[in-house]
Amino acid sequence: MDAIARWRRALRHLTTGSGTGRRCFPEPVLADIAAAIAAGEQRHRAEVRLVVEPALPFGAALDGIANRDRARELFAQYGVWDTEENCGVLIYVNLADHAVDIVADRNVGRRIAEDEWQAVCRTMTQAYKRGEFGGGTVAALNALADLLERHFPADGARPNQLPDEAVIL
Repeated sequence: MDAIARWRRALRHLTTGSGTGRRCFPEPVLADIAAAIAAGEQRHRAEVRLVVEPALPFGAALDGIANRDRARELFAQYGVWDTEENCGVLIYVNLADHAVDIVADRNVGRRIAEDEWQAVCRTMTQAYKRGEFGGGTVAALNALADLLERHFPADGARPNQLPDEAVIL
């Protein structure tokens, strides 16, 4: 990324405030998302976590931190890697960059193809372009649950290892 593009990106992040996250993901939408995660986790053994970041800190945006790198950082920070079967999945939404990334723990990452992950991300980004943050996120979570159920079907009661509520940074 050249210097001008880095500055433009940094300014976009600087002008995207925390209010953007609250407008895109108000409380009723967050409740729907938590319910979709909980329902999906009844169908499979994986653990899903959604983190929405309205914007990176100005310095990080200016330094050109990649969306994927930020997603990996949050995957570690929120302990998504620390699940019993190594089945943690983080969905990271960067509103300022209009980007979605999925980071999966090694057991899940081995079994689901890249194009399947990208289809889940596309479901979200296409809906977000239409301003459908709640519906797009729930549709993507349902598609993700279908994928995870195919590879990690539920096998009885188990503890919920990660919170179902989305994190809005």
